Amino acid sequence: MSTMAAHLRQIRQARRRSRVPRVFRDRSNPLEDMGEDEVFDRYRIRPRTIIYLLGLLKLSRHIARNCSLPPLWQLLIRLRFLATGAMHLLVGDNLNISRSTAGRCIRAVSLKIAQLSRDFIKFPLGRDAVRAKEAFRNIAGFPNVVGCMGGTFVRIQRPTANEGDFVNRRGYHSLNVQLITFAEFKITSCNASWPWSVHDSRICRTSTLCRMFENGQYTGFLLGDSGYPCRWFILTPLLNPTTRAEERYNGSLCRTRVLIAQTFGILKRRFQCLHNELRATPRNAVQYVIACVVLHNLGIERGDIINNEDNPVPPTPNVNDNYVPLNTGQTDGCDVRHHIIRTFFSH
Repeated sequence: MSTMAAHLRQIRQARRRSRVPRVFRDRSNPLEDMGEDEVFDRYRIRPRTIIYLLGLLKLSRHIARNCSLPPLWQLLIRLRFLATGAMHLLVGDNLNISRSTAGRCIRAVSLKIAQLSRDFIKFPLGRDAVRAKEAFRNIAGFPNVVGCMGGTFVRIQRPTANEGDFVNRRGYHSLNVQLITFAEFKITSCNASWPWSVHDSRICRTSTLCRMFENGQYTGFLLGDSGYPCRWFILTPLLNPTTRAEERYNGSLCRTRVLIAQTFGILKRRFQCLHNELRATPRNAVQYVIACVVLHNLGIERGDIINNEDNPVPPTPNVNDNYVPLNTGQTDGCDVRHHIIRTFFSH
């Protein structure tokens, strides 16, 4: 026994002598080491907006650890993931942290950003609604439009529960994300909590925004494709136009509604995680999508992507667009559509 005890003491002493030295990793401020364009290329947000967002999130340090991550680093880890869509291991290697730490930061900060959706994803009211109608009318002459509506696939990894509901017609797993966009590529509504198997019309029918239109809280038209039902506040194209007026109506609607496809393109090109595959559970993927939409709108408001002050909306003639009793909710969608065709597209 004494020989064994002596042997163990020798092992412990050898371990003490060969203790691995502590590694103090670089925690410098990347915003100070790179130019503005370099920061935007890597994080898809400009430095001034990153600092502004950091003040809104009010992130805290993990004080239980000796080498806790500063709030700025937590945010940059999250932005790096959204901008590249890379695995947590690659994001961690790029910023010199472990994969598990990167995953925790990505999930926690995504939830914080998604909680800002009420402040940055809002449907236009009052002057904003009037401005939206003017901007949409200047595109192709379609009257009284307050938004363009459409859906897109966001690819996710194979879920463990209800896997068949998420397989789309292209053979991969995805969420069916429905967005409504403003005339300046700003997203005014985001519904990302449905799998692909749910049809666009059902997502619209069960949404809070649809109920608000039915109750008369919002006025104006939403433009959708033929996957949506034609209602008194949702206008869709005619499948078989037979007159010149109907063809002009379809052309104006399609030229106006192309804005939603352009918005999808801008959003997915800016945040590659939406263009490739979200390696996350459906619940976390929903938070990631909402976080991307919040950052998209924040970037537009602060001029990171589009400077609306340099391209103001030109004034439109004083035309009375409220030609349909929208507040009653009793008018059939096809009747509203034919009334618009006769009034605005028959000349």
